Amino acid sequence: MKKIMIIILSLSVWTLSCSKKLDRLPKNDITAEQVYSTPAGYFQAAAKVYGAYALTSNIGPASPPGGGDIKGIDEGFSDFLRLFWGAQELSTDEAVIAWGDAGIQDFHNMNWSSSNPFLTGLYYRSLYQITLANDFIKNAADEVLNAKGFGAADVADIVSFRNEARFLRAYQYWALLDLFGNPPFVTEKDVIGSNALPKQIGKEALFQYIESELKALETLLPDARANDYGRAGKGAVWALLARLYLNAEAYTGTARYSDAVAYAKKVIDAGYSLTGNYQDLMRANNQKHTDEFILTINYDGTRTQNYGGTTFLTHAAVGGNMPAAQFGIDGGWGGTRTTRALVDLFPDPSGNTDKRAQFWTSGQSLDIADQTKFEQGYAITKFRNIEIGSGKPGTSLTFPDIDFPIFRLAEQYLIYTEAVLRGGTGGDATTALGYINALRTRAGAGVITAGQLTTDFILDERGRELYWEGFRRTDLIRYKRFTAGSYLWPWKGGTANGKAVEDWRNVYPIPVADKNANPNLQQNPNY
Repeated sequence: MKKIMIIILSLSVWTLSCSKKLDRLPKNDITAEQVYSTPAGYFQAAAKVYGAYALTSNIGPASPPGGGDIKGIDEGFSDFLRLFWGAQELSTDEAVIAWGDAGIQDFHNMNWSSSNPFLTGLYYRSLYQITLANDFIKNAADEVLNAKGFGAADVADIVSFRNEARFLRAYQYWALLDLFGNPPFVTEKDVIGSNALPKQIGKEALFQYIESELKALETLLPDARANDYGRAGKGAVWALLARLYLNAEAYTGTARYSDAVAYAKKVIDAGYSLTGNYQDLMRANNQKHTDEFILTINYDGTRTQNYGGTTFLTHAAVGGNMPAAQFGIDGGWGGTRTTRALVDLFPDPSGNTDKRAQFWTSGQSLDIADQTKFEQGYAITKFRNIEIGSGKPGTSLTFPDIDFPIFRLAEQYLIYTEAVLRGGTGGDATTALGYINALRTRAGAGVITAGQLTTDFILDERGRELYWEGFRRTDLIRYKRFTAGSYLWPWKGGTANGKAVEDWRNVYPIPVADKNANPNLQQNPNY
């Protein structure tokens, strides 16, 4: 991966540092034509498609200026998970941050603009990863491979990676649909460097495209749990379809709860199992101790070093009087905490009545008068670079070994249950109750009765089970509580007690830089 430099252009004018001369020859030592001349080159390119989820450049965690994948943002901030997490969590009741970087406080205050640097970075990161996938898919087309003269086994492996690249592209288009609503749209069929600038196809058409890609991949990807750890299979396809259908009404105006039930059930029936101890989910060697993960972003303290991902989630959550050694790291960054709203979802913050309550309260106040003071707001101890079993730190004190689940079985239990409660057919409330009580039993939280199982309960249970995993903004939008005054949390909308904000903030703006560079793009309303 360090030697491969595929010529990638972003979707605005296909390059983040825009140039009108789109016919320039590449100045890199290695061109795409050379990369795709051998099977080894294909496998290295496939590694970049996957690796772009866990890395921020071809060089290391801190490249020379301008050496990162995404221009215009500090490389440490440019990791996909770190950017996605900020947009999904800092804008909600689950997280606040102490730092003063330009634009970062806009999330919790819900006053972001189309020039917010973190939204711009997230937008370009997703488009960059789509472009990597498009490039691989184009160069792995059947007619291209037939002309290469590769052996049958190599061709079969390349085709498998091609299908996985299609899945990763669909996932990134889902992220853009969820976050930005109507992004520019490009596939491998579009010519890179042409004078035709990308166009939008609309939220409904993008939803249908994602759905159709995933439906096609149902028959093409390896069976659930059959592919290598960290690579996509049918389980990931079904999990993303279940998530897509659960939120279909928010995306298109048409509910698809029966489909959400059907695809969550496919995942549940595929043989995954809950990890025995909830607190083991986000530990240094979690990949060796769980069969709950359906697809992960793999972080390794030696091989995938960057300052985003679980490095960020672990370090940024440590500060105040928290001893860094207890978290297997060389120091805390004193950044992220939570609000009273998340704490109040649990019977108490100790974890004695629900193991999922992982809060650091010593030296921390429950209430927040100033978001920039780390000691205000309880800290979260969910992510620890400590190995299960040995209790030792991971391989690096700076870069944790914690893999992050994009999908895990518990989410599918929650999708199945909510979709059934919302009228989805193909499931039943008794089975749903069993799934929820399985989660609660694991947590030591006690079972509930059928009468307690409501959609409101599920929203709260999702908060208890999935907090800080990148779900909360999407969940609150689905429940029509993200912008509304019917549900407030501390500092929502920039006031201490919280306030309603405009409904158009349910989607983020198209970044002004891309809007200015591409006259085909229409801005989201009111931005």
